[in-house]
Amino acid sequence: MELNPERQALLRRLGHPFTDLRLVEQALTHRSAGQINNERLEFLGDSLVNFFVAEALYARFPNATEGEMSRMRAALVKGETLADIARELKLGDSLILGPGEMKSGGFRRDSILADALEALVAAIYLDAGLEACRQRTLAWYGARLESVVPGDVNKDPKTRLQELLQGRRQPLPRYELVDTSGEAHNQSFTVSCELPAQQLSFRGVGSNRRSAEQAAAAAALSHLSTQR
Repeated sequence: MELNPERQALLRRLGHPFTDLRLVEQALTHRSAGQINNERLEFLGDSLVNFFVAEALYARFPNATEGEMSRMRAALVKGETLADIARELKLGDSLILGPGEMKSGGFRRDSILADALEALVAAIYLDAGLEACRQRTLAWYGARLESVVPGDVNKDPKTRLQELLQGRRQPLPRYELVDTSGEAHNQSFTVSCELPAQQLSFRGVGSNRRSAEQAAAAAALSHLSTQR
């Protein structure tokens, strides 16, 4: 079986060399496109994502309460977060949708993107086992997982970064649009977040400028969390 160029590029972004390409095809197929679709894979992937995130939070925050860990996990595994990760991977370009969903722009709908990402998690698990799946999933979360803090999950990364820098009496970050790519209906934005005091710059990608700024701020927070 051979994938088209868009899906081959997606596999490179995912970072997993699939042995069984049929799993990729199924994971990307929405129920509107046929009987063999990604619903069963999404069911399995949802449980895997919850497990990997819970495990990572348990290890990262040994003093956090059950309630704090539950709130952090909920913020990390919610559909909006999964859809943002899917957009960073440009997953929408490779979805297999029925004519109706294609016409209505299903490739940019949060629920469809989130379900497809979870289905891909399950596909990696079935293709290569638990450890390979854990590594890939946590790599996609990247700065989001590194920057989450108990008690702060209701604050977005830009707000937390601003408060952190103010607490350290440092200049506030500067955000700049670096690049815009893709079709008008499916654009990708790249934004830089510059920290003047550290003379460092971090980049984030999103489906709009706001989400790209949040991703860049999360990357900056992840770095600062290691600089005590």
